Amino acid sequence: MHSLGPNGLGGSQSTPAGTLARPGRDRVTSVIEQIARTGEAQRGWGGARSVRHRLIPLRRLRKLIAANAMRLVEAVQSSRGNPLAEVLACEVLPLADACRFLEREAGQILRSRRLAASSRPLWLAGVCAEVRHEPSGTVLVIGPSNYPLFLPGVRALQALIAGNAVLLKPGEGGTPAATEFVRLCRESGFDPELLQLLPESAEAAGEAIDAGVDKVILTGSARTGEKVLTRLAPRLVPAIIELSGCDAAFIQPDADLELAARALRFALVWNGDATCIAPRRVFVDRRIAAELEAHLTGALRALPHTSGRWKLDSRADALVRDAIKRGARPLTDLVGSDNRAAHPTVLADAGVDMLLLHQDVFAPVLALVPVSSDAEALEAAGRCPFALGAKIFGEERRALVLAKRVHASVVLINDVIVPTADPRLPFGGQGRSGFGHELVRRYIEAVHGSTWKQRWVARWTLLGNLIQKGLTGPAPGESRQ
Repeated sequence: MHSLGPNGLGGSQSTPAGTLARPGRDRVTSVIEQIARTGEAQRGWGGARSVRHRLIPLRRLRKLIAANAMRLVEAVQSSRGNPLAEVLACEVLPLADACRFLEREAGQILRSRRLAASSRPLWLAGVCAEVRHEPSGTVLVIGPSNYPLFLPGVRALQALIAGNAVLLKPGEGGTPAATEFVRLCRESGFDPELLQLLPESAEAAGEAIDAGVDKVILTGSARTGEKVLTRLAPRLVPAIIELSGCDAAFIQPDADLELAARALRFALVWNGDATCIAPRRVFVDRRIAAELEAHLTGALRALPHTSGRWKLDSRADALVRDAIKRGARPLTDLVGSDNRAAHPTVLADAGVDMLLLHQDVFAPVLALVPVSSDAEALEAAGRCPFALGAKIFGEERRALVLAKRVHASVVLINDVIVPTADPRLPFGGQGRSGFGHELVRRYIEAVHGSTWKQRWVARWTLLGNLIQKGLTGPAPGESRQ
């Protein structure tokens, strides 16, 4: 199976890191039978159906996603509790856009290619060669909990359009979103045997691996990745894994510090800070470090004060306290004694040897590290074993020079997180990061609505809202972030 578009927006931590325990005999038999059914359906789907035919239900699915956007939101909110606009923007919209990308590009990506005779070795004169993309068979998609709809949904659709069958194991709390996604897929015309839902438990993934899948696509923590790869190794089953992040951000001397501060704040609060590609380590030029601190402190103080909203688990709390003991300075009194805080936790004067800068902390924590040059920043950033993404803030030409030297799979310039949802881009990691409401709702309807009337009405509504918000200015007493 060839991955189409992104391996994912960002990605995430969240599959349970528990041991893939051995199941009982009756349950194993059930999984074996389930895989046998998917295998039979896959042979008719991947072998007998062309890519053009496989795209027919996908086109229907995109319309159904637009028509059922609020049901999808409610399914995600049942476990995540994120605001309506946020779920639409980070789950529903990119899933619909990924469908359209496959509609437009899958045929070209998966087409067979006859090799040109002009490049053929002389000793193979008269031999014709063709490269074909063949499906793997049954693909196990292990989803995360932080993006329970978009990430497993995209991977499942990529696998299906490439001709595979899919077993979808949701991350913790992801069953409602996965159930709604599978329901829409079946309603759109995908054979029910081609896409089957597994329980959330880590044991379910282990059972499927033992029963015999042909490929695994995992989004989760590095610790989960180790366990899954250990389980796959004796069977020589290939995998695509996108794992933990501990992303670096580089603030160059000529950076727009107000923009950088707003972007860092956005990354700290987006999706409840449950995004693997959110920056955790900020390497800032010493000459502007104090100014960045002032901008960032002001940006954080502009956040709504919600006591106890930001949670630090025991591991993150211990790392933060260790960093403070070693000289890091909280910009404000953010660390709560009960592992909760009124605002995200930001530390200044962090040192490159602090454990906090070498761990996959999946919590609202940001460490500012003063450096004297880009070279020092690169050397310090390279000490961390995680290399998922990086962000650079500065004048574009200089930032591009630095970007080419950064050890990361995705580098963003003067931006964070959102551009990685572009379905045209591949997404993965290096090192321990792997290998291999209304405006947004109207936009979804405007672009993906099932009828021209729905799209037309949505576009006019969207335009009116944009004019009201963007041209008339904020209402009296309304602040603009």
